[in-house]
Amino acid sequence: MSRYHSYLNSAKQILQQYNGEEPFASFLKKYFAANKKFGSKDRKQVSHLCYCFFRLGKAVMNVSLDEKILFALFLCTDQFNEILEALKPEWNEKVDLSIEEKYSIFNNQYSMLNVFPWKEELSEGIDYDKFCKSFFIQPDLFLRLRPGKEKLVIQKLQKAEIDFEIISDTCLALSNASKLDTVIEIDKEAVIQDLSSQKTGKYIKSSIENKQLKISVWDCCAGSGGKSIMAYDINSEIFLTVSDSRESILTNLKKRFETAEIKKYKCFAVDLVSKFPIPNSQFQFILCDVPCTGSGTWSRTPEQLYFFNEKKIKKYAAIQKQIVSNVMPQLRPGGTFIYITCSVFKKENEEVVGFIKEKFHMTLKQMELLKGYDKKADSMFVAVMTNS
Repeated sequence: MSRYHSYLNSAKQILQQYNGEEPFASFLKKYFAANKKFGSKDRKQVSHLCYCFFRLGKAVMNVSLDEKILFALFLCTDQFNEILEALKPEWNEKVDLSIEEKYSIFNNQYSMLNVFPWKEELSEGIDYDKFCKSFFIQPDLFLRLRPGKEKLVIQKLQKAEIDFEIISDTCLALSNASKLDTVIEIDKEAVIQDLSSQKTGKYIKSSIENKQLKISVWDCCAGSGGKSIMAYDINSEIFLTVSDSRESILTNLKKRFETAEIKKYKCFAVDLVSKFPIPNSQFQFILCDVPCTGSGTWSRTPEQLYFFNEKKIKKYAAIQKQIVSNVMPQLRPGGTFIYITCSVFKKENEEVVGFIKEKFHMTLKQMELLKGYDKKADSMFVAVMTNS
């Protein structure tokens, strides 16, 4: 019993020290490095309690920290749990109930809808109940199999006895805890890329798949380059340019490109919020995966849900409009502009598209909210526009 109280007390101590200013995974790594007493199982159990706590979001605010952590563990558990058995055995008997049934045990004292209290800010078409439930489920890890490597990757996973689900010819879903570094060559054979992120590929493909045309592509907010690698895999003949505001992440991108055997590309750092990027250079295709609240990914990083302030929505929407305004002059006449967020907020999605259409007289070809909340994946927004 004392061991389980120790887990709970350690989780409480960590949660009281953490302020949300850095990714929780980074904070935990530093915390455990400074506190050597935790063994591997201890770290796993304590970390899980903390993540469960964050998955409650803005719900159940008026109870003790102990109760909230255990209630969160109960909601996030669907099979026998040794901590619940020791500290809340009456709950452990009911872990196989649905989320709604678990809440009903408390006579509606708590509301699941309080997990995410910004319903009115959501983009069109989101099932609010399903979206709220998704926060209690750990998303899967998704692999995008690179051209010609599909059979090899599957064979390697089977040999290593790693379970996976085939989503499509090029996409596999695995447990988020899967260890792949020693099994496959990441970025050379397969790219770790969320399901919805992979689905943006169909919109990219429709614009750049013609290998007879030497299409100039600018991934202007490239991050570590996942979508650029996907664009290259669609058409290896593109003239690829990548940029980001962060030199450190571009260093990571270059390493990934080397592994992915992408050699011909231009790369530069630029702050697209304040600077006009590339004088006298225009592109046939611009991919603009803008900085955003990341609200479509919060089931992976639930600490962001817990610490979120609604004022950030307007802040990010303003940043997105400024980036678009600085990038759009670089699009050639007849070119294609793809706007992407990993947000579920309409101010970052449909309203920015409306801004783009009005200010730059763009034609909207396609627009979709890629719902991942019912697929153990992220949710994303994509819009395809042309200036012809």
